Amino acid sequence: MLATKQEVTDFMRTEFPQAKCIVEAVGEQSATIRHTVGFDELRPGGTVSGPVLMTVADCALYVAILGEIGIVSLAVTTSLTINFLRKPSSSKDIIGKCTLLKIGKSLIVGEVSLYSEGDVNPLAHVVGTYSIPKAR
Repeated sequence: MLATKQEVTDFMRTEFPQAKCIVEAVGEQSATIRHTVGFDELRPGGTVSGPVLMTVADCALYVAILGEIGIVSLAVTTSLTINFLRKPSSSKDIIGKCTLLKIGKSLIVGEVSLYSEGDVNPLAHVVGTYSIPKAR
């Protein structure tokens, strides 16, 4: 019951038109997301705000899950833990790379590494769990 990159992209555009996350890749229990940083997403000191980073991580996890189990709009985040590792660039896109760690019947766990585009050093490490509705 896998969803293709195009199916996930279309779903995200329809259901989350306000989201700035761009699906770059999805499949094989993983996803890559891009988020272009704008002026409104910066905080004092010229860094990207924490809520933006959490949004990118949550989106990457959701997209990886949809790619694995199909379009299940009522899958919801039950936990999201973020460790901020370094200051992100205020002038580069944020890249989120998700890998699903466990796919159960009711819960799915994944981890996301966030990067400033072009930097190999992660700026944050995130672990999240989603609850999946029973009828899927």
